[in-house]
Amino acid sequence: QYTSASRMVVFIYLSPFVVALGMPWIAHGERLSPRQWAGLLLAFGAVAFAFAEGFTAPHSPMQWWGDALGVAAGVLWGGTTLAIRGTRLGAAAAEKTLLYQLGVSALALCAAAVVAGEALPTAWSPRLLGLFGFQAVIVSFASYLAWFWLMRHYAATQLAVFTLSTPLFGLAAGALLLGEGISARLVMALAALAAGILLVSR
Repeated sequence: QYTSASRMVVFIYLSPFVVALGMPWIAHGERLSPRQWAGLLLAFGAVAFAFAEGFTAPHSPMQWWGDALGVAAGVLWGGTTLAIRGTRLGAAAAEKTLLYQLGVSALALCAAAVVAGEALPTAWSPRLLGLFGFQAVIVSFASYLAWFWLMRHYAATQLAVFTLSTPLFGLAAGALLLGEGISARLVMALAALAAGILLVSR
């Protein structure tokens, strides 16, 4: 509504920096080395490069507000990871952490929808039900369950870098599934992302 999807993608994926800066205060062993910081910057730069065209497009006077919301979302997303690792939830079963996450989110989002005057769909088609089921089962349940399990077994700072691959895989999926063109920009961004992740992981 206030900013472009390209700009939002870049701002919301500031989250790994929040995790990288905050985790050493929780677990000293998760402090990134200079080489790993270089890898993180390279991976983030790959995302920014892939979506750079959105920063030159015409924008509305309220774009600053949309950008600010994107930055806030990235900070809060990273803060969620820090909160889980810094509390008892870090040692809890992934299923328990998921229950808390989805329970609180469902209540908060329902309240926000009421305040915003949102209404439920009046016509439920098979396609809409399928999309809703995919969002609920795969995105909200299975992916988060796997994420919480990974956070119990691996360093959060290194895991956070892998989230930067999400928007680029989205572009690649658009090319493979929707027939969208694969640009040289996307290929270079994927190569830089892979190099950045390799630097952080080694």
